[in-house]
Amino acid sequence: MATRRDRVRAATVREISETARRILIEQGPDAVTLRAIAREMGMTAPALYRYFGSHGELLRHLIGEIFTELTAELMGAAKAVPPDEMSAKFHAVARRFRRWALAHPREYGLLFGVPVRGAGHDGETDFAQECARRFGWTFMALFLDLWEKRPFPVPADEDIPARLRDQLARYRADLGVSLPLGVVLQFLKCWVRLQGAVSLEVFGHLEFALDDPEPMFELMLGELAGVLHLRYVPPPGP
Repeated sequence: MATRRDRVRAATVREISETARRILIEQGPDAVTLRAIAREMGMTAPALYRYFGSHGELLRHLIGEIFTELTAELMGAAKAVPPDEMSAKFHAVARRFRRWALAHPREYGLLFGVPVRGAGHDGETDFAQECARRFGWTFMALFLDLWEKRPFPVPADEDIPARLRDQLARYRADLGVSLPLGVVLQFLKCWVRLQGAVSLEVFGHLEFALDDPEPMFELMLGELAGVLHLRYVPPPGP
């Protein structure tokens, strides 16, 4: 059972995270400093070191919390669809990812602006990296479910270029799954298109041509559905 001291500490950590996120949203990532957070909370910057050892540790805690929130959003979208309706599930998760990103552009930039690499010691996985992996598994789990229920065409291992095949084999080993390399390749190809399309929209890199990128996003979803032998499910009406 948590002691009163533990509860007070947990509440303070939560307030620090909430303050850091508010500053991120209102002013951008460069403004998220220990001094700024301390000023908002009526604390001194050195006092924050009792909770986070460095500015980097605080940021990675915030990244982990936001990844956890996004993962819950995607899992909720998947669970809202009957288990065997794979086409609807694929589209629901993809659309929820885009909607969350557009609604939280600052947070999205923090998560996906730079790679989330491990910052632990002696190979230890830190909080941010572990939360990022859980997020990634929401999409991999969807692919695994689809492959088991409705296998889609994939290239044979020997048809994949050797340099790419070796990298896919390492990635598959890291995932700890038993899948043909072609499935892993198809997963990565779909993720590159989905995340790439969302990132271009969130960061404003489609504004040179489109003021409403949603129809383009839906065309991309339809193409991905065809690759995976799924039925395209139009978005629900207003």
